[in-house]
Amino acid sequence: MLKRTCITTSLALTLSVSVLAPAAHADPATPLVIGHRGAAGLAPENTLEAVDRADRAGIDWVEVDVQRSKDGVLVLMHDQDLVRTTDAEKVFPHRAPWKVGDFTYAELKRLRAGASPQWKASRYERAGIPTLGQVLDRLDRNNQGLLLELKWPGNFPGVVQDTLRVLGRKGWLDAHHVHNRLYVISFLASTLKTLRKERPDIKLGICDDRASTGKLASYARFADAVNPQHTATTADFVRRAHALKGPHGTPLKVWPYTVNTSTQARRLRDLRVDGFTTDFPDKMRHVLGH
Repeated sequence: MLKRTCITTSLALTLSVSVLAPAAHADPATPLVIGHRGAAGLAPENTLEAVDRADRAGIDWVEVDVQRSKDGVLVLMHDQDLVRTTDAEKVFPHRAPWKVGDFTYAELKRLRAGASPQWKASRYERAGIPTLGQVLDRLDRNNQGLLLELKWPGNFPGVVQDTLRVLGRKGWLDAHHVHNRLYVISFLASTLKTLRKERPDIKLGICDDRASTGKLASYARFADAVNPQHTATTADFVRRAHALKGPHGTPLKVWPYTVNTSTQARRLRDLRVDGFTTDFPDKMRHVLGH
C-alpha cells in the first residue's frame, strides 16, 4: 500500500505525487473497500475512533455523514435525531425529539457517541461527536480519502456553502485533495447540482437506493459516481453506468452500500462494481484478497 511504503531517496521525486494520495486501486476487477461511517462495525459510527479503525485495517477511503448544529457547526451524524447513537435521552431528558439541529455544538460535545447498546461498556463508550474539521484533520494525518455525505440537506439551508468553507479552511479544496481524495455525495440531486455550480472541480456521487437505470443518463450530467443500495445493484445497472461518462470525463463509478457479508461482496465483485461501503472493512478486505 503506497501510503505505508517507505521510498528511497532516488525514487522520491518520481513517486512523490503518488505517496501523497491514498493507495491506487490498481486492479479494476477488485472493488475498492470503503469504510462506511468510518468503520461502523468496528467502532461507533461517524467518530474519529471509527476513522482510525478503518486506517488500522488498511482502508484508504471512508464515508461519513455531516449535519449542522443549531449554532452552525458541521458535525458527523447520520440520523436526524441523536437517540440511536448517543446518550441524548439521558443527558437531555426533556429535549425530545432530540433533532441534531436543535442542539448547539457545546451541547453536542456533552454527548457520548459510543453510548448505544452496541458500544456501552466498551473501550469506545466515551467516543464523542466530532466536527467535520476534526475529521478532515484526522484523515490528513491518516492519509485517507473521503466520501462526504451531506445528510438531510433539506434540514440545513446553506449547508453546501458551509461545507465548502470548512473544506477550504482545512486545505481540502486544493488540487491534490479535490483530484485525489474527495467525493461529496448526497441523496438529493438538487444539493449536488448547487455544489457543482459553486465548485465544478469537485467530484460528486448521487445516492440512489433503487439503482434506477432510467436515471443514469441524467446523473452523469452532474455526478461522477452513483451509490446504489447493494441489493438493487444488477449487472445491467453496472454496465449502463460504465457506458456513461461523468462531468470529469471518466466512466460513472458504481459504489453500492452497505456490504457486510462475504456473499454480498463476492456478488458485487462479479458484477464488476468499482467499490462499495462496508461496516466491516477489515473483513471485506480479507474476503476480496486485498
